[in-house]
Amino acid sequence: MAFLSGEYQWNTELWAHGPSPGKFYNFPGTSQESDQSDIVKRTLHPTVTGTSVMGIIFKDGIMLAADTLGSYGTLARYRDLSRVSVVNDATVIAAGGDYADFQYLKSVIEQRVIDENCYDDGFNYTPQSLFSWLTRVMYNRRSKYDPLWNTFAVGGINNGKPFLGYVDKIGTAYTSNTLASGFGAYLARPMMRDALEKNPDMSEEEAKAVIMRCMKVLHYRDARSLNRFEIVTVTKDGARVEGPLSIKPDWSIVRQSRCGKSS
Repeated sequence: MAFLSGEYQWNTELWAHGPSPGKFYNFPGTSQESDQSDIVKRTLHPTVTGTSVMGIIFKDGIMLAADTLGSYGTLARYRDLSRVSVVNDATVIAAGGDYADFQYLKSVIEQRVIDENCYDDGFNYTPQSLFSWLTRVMYNRRSKYDPLWNTFAVGGINNGKPFLGYVDKIGTAYTSNTLASGFGAYLARPMMRDALEKNPDMSEEEAKAVIMRCMKVLHYRDARSLNRFEIVTVTKDGARVEGPLSIKPDWSIVRQSRCGKSS
């Protein structure tokens, strides 16, 4: 009886000083119990990020572009990350910002597309409907102080009309004939606007030349960009991804002094 009494007392002391169900054990030498049940984590510091995305409307469709670099802080860590995605034959997206959040939302969109195909009711995601859904998702996550740390470009064709939309991590959204995020908003978008104003009926080849020029300028000026990128195009014939493409930079300018003479 004495042994049973001692065992009962030992078990009582174990559960009195041990971990509660679902919590971590307070090991000897620690000052306080490790209780993470009330900790709520948010994406405050994205780990692997992508830089600018850009898009332009031309005569017969739309074109989006993004490079393939995933930056780990200031380190150009991953050089083969695709940041463009074909949703269906008429709708595409491209994303900048946290790559993990992009992967998460991409998987959600892919599952919703599968669900729509299973319904077999003749309805699919249009660029406008996907754009509207993204604005609600991004604003909802922002309102919960847990944003998806991304900027999305949504493009496509619906009823023969091209569409281009922009959504950022707090749900700010707009539609335009040109769009760009990150440094591209300051460096590339003025170039696209100027080209479109001078040539409103721009062909696909001309639009691609403008995009290539913008990517070259970003490679020169944006430290988080890479000279390797993908272009996704949507026309009445469907959506297609080109790349990875690259352009040859000319760094001979670095040998020139401020006066324009060779050093």
